[in-house]
Amino acid sequence: MSANIGFRLNRQKEIEFYTIPSFEETRIVKHGFTTRIGGASPHPFHSLNLGLNTEDNEENIVRNFETISDALEVPMDKMVLSDQVHGTNIRIITEDDGGKGLVKPMDFKEIDGLLTNVKGIMLFTFYADCVPLFFLDRAKKVAGVAHAGWKGTVAKIGEKMIKTMVSTYSSNPEDILVGIGPSIGTCCYSVKKDVHDQFNNNFINTIGIFSNQDIYTWQLDLWKANEIILKENGILSRNITISNLCTSCNTEKFFSYRNEQGNTGRMAAFIQLI
Repeated sequence: MSANIGFRLNRQKEIEFYTIPSFEETRIVKHGFTTRIGGASPHPFHSLNLGLNTEDNEENIVRNFETISDALEVPMDKMVLSDQVHGTNIRIITEDDGGKGLVKPMDFKEIDGLLTNVKGIMLFTFYADCVPLFFLDRAKKVAGVAHAGWKGTVAKIGEKMIKTMVSTYSSNPEDILVGIGPSIGTCCYSVKKDVHDQFNNNFINTIGIFSNQDIYTWQLDLWKANEIILKENGILSRNITISNLCTSCNTEKFFSYRNEQGNTGRMAAFIQLI
């Protein structure tokens, strides 16, 4: 059985965001992947830039988070931000972490994955072509998000998220729903031999991950690579939803680091147990 394809576009007040139908059906989470629409930032960060590490004015970014807070009805002191470095470190988020990175100092570093079983805490990770991975254990009521660019994907952060859910919360992988969100698609993502070789070294089977462009470059399918990782770690095909949305192809909706030569904003993946 193949994975599900398709996220659903939503509008809430000023903002637009994509959600995962299977997650919505559980009625235990508020979640989504933001677009660039509905914020206060000027060109080239127009308009809902949530990247605090961009060159946008910090006041604009805070206003954008206030817009998110209002639209989603989530206080900013219940939001927790990641500190991404294209690694595989995962942090378990508790009630005490509420507001960190936004309205309270962040006392953790180099975190690309967030997990929690605490209701009311909303987790945020940030993107402009890399793959957002959403996780939801319906049985144990655990939610998480992970940032998987090519480095995080080849290092299998998805596998580490699943193993952490199993070891920390006694999750059964068959109960876990996963969403593979909007990111750069194989249509737009060419890589060179160094990246190709790392995938060949870390994956037993790379069929479907690469297609040849020429003898020096390959087209990389990060969605397929992450799907393989998920299935190898016990996630059922029917529990995987792939957005099938390329950020580079759709810059009217999304920020794209590659398409916009690095001078752009960031979207967010967010999830909250309710």
